[in-house]
This record gives sequence, C-alpha cells and structure tokens, in this order.
Amino acid sequence: MNAFTYGEHALYCEGVALAEIVARVGTPCYVYSAATILENFRAYDATFGDQPHTICYAMKANGNLAVLNLLAQAGAGFDIVSGGELFRVLKAGGDPARVVFSGVGKTAPEIDDALKAGIFNFNCESEPELALIDALAHRRGVKARVALRVNPDVETDTHHYISTGKLAHKFGVDIAQAEDIYERARKHENLLLEGVSCHIGSLLLDAKPLMEAVDLVLALIDCLRAKGFNIRHADLGGGLGVAYKPEEVTPSIEDFVKCLKQRVSGRDLHVVLEPGRSIVAAAGVLLTKTLYRKQTGEKEFVIVDAAMNDLIRPALYSAHHEILPVRQNNSRRIRADVVGPVCETGDFLARDREMPEVLPGDVLAISTAGAYGFVQSSTYNARRRPAEVLVEGDRWRVVRERESYDDLIRGETI
Repeated sequence: MNAFTYGEHALYCEGVALAEIVARVGTPCYVYSAATILENFRAYDATFGDQPHTICYAMKANGNLAVLNLLAQAGAGFDIVSGGELFRVLKAGGDPARVVFSGVGKTAPEIDDALKAGIFNFNCESEPELALIDALAHRRGVKARVALRVNPDVETDTHHYISTGKLAHKFGVDIAQAEDIYERARKHENLLLEGVSCHIGSLLLDAKPLMEAVDLVLALIDCLRAKGFNIRHADLGGGLGVAYKPEEVTPSIEDFVKCLKQRVSGRDLHVVLEPGRSIVAAAGVLLTKTLYRKQTGEKEFVIVDAAMNDLIRPALYSAHHEILPVRQNNSRRIRADVVGPVCETGDFLARDREMPEVLPGDVLAISTAGAYGFVQSSTYNARRRPAEVLVEGDRWRVVRERESYDDLIRGETI
C-alpha cells in the first residue's frame, strides 16, 4: 500500500493530514504509517504459510519502541546487532526467544546479557567468537544455540558500503572453510551447532544474488548433515530493496518468499529471515519546512530546516529520496539543491532536483525515510534530533519527543 497520498491537494498519511501533525509537532519530524509496517511484515509471514519460519525484523532499520511493539504484537522476532538493541527489544515487549544476535564485534558483556535473556540464536562471525560464547555459556551453565555466518562470495549490485557478501568484506567466514570450522567447534560443549547463517547485503533490487547465496547455504547444510551435524535452521538474512525512485522496480515480498519456499521445501528446516528496510522504509517520511530560497549564479538552493544530521543517507550514500510538497500547488517547476543548515557542503537532501516551486514556510515530505533515517541521526552542530510520530488510521501520536537543549548536554560536566 501507499500510505502517503493526496486528498484535496493535501498530503495525508493514512487518514491524517500531515499539515495537522506539523501544526502541533513542528519540523523536522518523522512520520510512520502503522498500516504499511504491518502489511509488509504480514506479507513475509503469511506467504511462508505452513513452512516453519520466523521473521526477525532487523531493528537497525528503525528501532523506535512503538514500531518494535507494533511488530512484537504482530508476532515478529527481532534481529539485533548490539546490547543496546537487545535492551530496546525487551523494553518494547519483544520475546527474547525470537531474537537472533548478529554482528562481527559482540562484546563479552553483550553476549552475557543475551545469554541471560535467553535469546534464540547467535549468528557467529569468527572462531574466536564461538570460543567466547562457549566460555560464557559454560559460566552460566547453559547451552547457547549458534549458527556460523558464512560468506558465499556472491556479487551484488548495491552500494559498496552496504554489500556484505564478498570475501573482501568483514562479515562472516569463507563458506569454503565452514565445514572445517564446524568440525573444530565440536569441542565446545556449551554450544548447540544447529544453524547456518548468511547475509549478502542490503538494498538488493534483484533477487537473483540472494537465491544464489541460498543455494550455496543449502548445499553446505546438506554436507554438514551428512557429517552428523544436527542443522535445524537456516538464517537466510534480509536485504530485499525498496524503490526510492518511481522508475525502480523491486521484487515483491510475496514473490521473493515463494522462491525461497521452493528451495527449502522438503528439507525439514526452520527458516529465519531478517528483513528491515523492506518493512519500514516506505512507511515513513521526514517532514521539513522551507526556510529560504537562494540564488548563487545559476544555482538555485531551497534551504530547509532538516539536515544531514536528521537524514544522512543522501550525504553518506548519494541516496535518492523523492520530495513531495505537503500542500499541492500548480505553480511552475524549478531545479534546485535542497539543503540544510549544517555547516558542511555535504549537507544536502537532494541535488539538482526538478521539483514544484516552494516558498518559505512551505512544508516538504522526504519520502521512503522510515528505514535508516532517525536511527542514523545525530546531534551534529548541536542540533536536536527530531520528533517521531506514529499514525494509525485517522489517529496519530508522538512516539518520541523532540530532544530538548538539556538533552544535548545530558551526562556532561564542566
């Protein structure tokens, strides 16, 4: 569904006019559609049908407690990459028994907290990590379920910062060495070697590399089972992309899951998926107000009150986000850079963008900002991080207050 549509020349999220939110909350402000989040999650969950599975939402995409609670109530598990994310999941009412812990740099305190909470599985990325989890599990007198994250060396067409499946990347272990690592891991008495994990990258618009990686993982599982390993689950990662530009075409969630089901059918495997962006990206916008118009030579600038500290994706990845006026008009179109107040030339939300003419005071919606928006925000230039709002039908509520100036200095002393 597209939760953001025009009615009577005003942009709505579900049944709420965005101008109403701006009038009461101000800008910059993130707005999320609960219906879109749930629809995307249920597309994954329902398409698997009777195939044993867990959809572990990758909360690094958007970790707001209200979003996490919404998904937890719908039956989601969670993919975490830090102790802080585990803390958030538990605060939001998530079930630790449906949590997988990924990441290359888990610390001993983080692992110990996860063991204490009773999470489902650790996706391990090195032999030293296996040894550490074994030692900490022994100290607690528990068995820790683990899956070795394998790197299949699969080429993906995505930004090189978010590609994770090549041997040159820091993630996982070489799939060619995996059998030997599993054999050496047999000596760890407090590990349950019951899974294999794989994640090759993010924002993938073509499912072919994902399926290539899945086939390699399934072949490895067959080899491990032949050697007596009780491999019961396959964590096949996430990474399915979304359309940031109108002309982009992405695989549907349903078609993607159907392809996975065909490959795992009859293998007696519990499938774990870790979608993040494809659940929340299109569910969110960043609202920002136009401050000034500026002409420098032939260059036109639209200066707004949101900046790279609020949404860093354009500066970090040269990412494209569509920009929509909250109030439609039939004025002329302009070509301009949309820039923020931060003192960096890299502070932009769009460059050389053709868009409807806007005047000071006009509000713009930066689209597809529900993933990797607020979670990557900062207080650079001593700017307060924005408010977050969740819309449910014709109702809305603030689910994170805008930071105060006191928030900026909390914990500091002279």
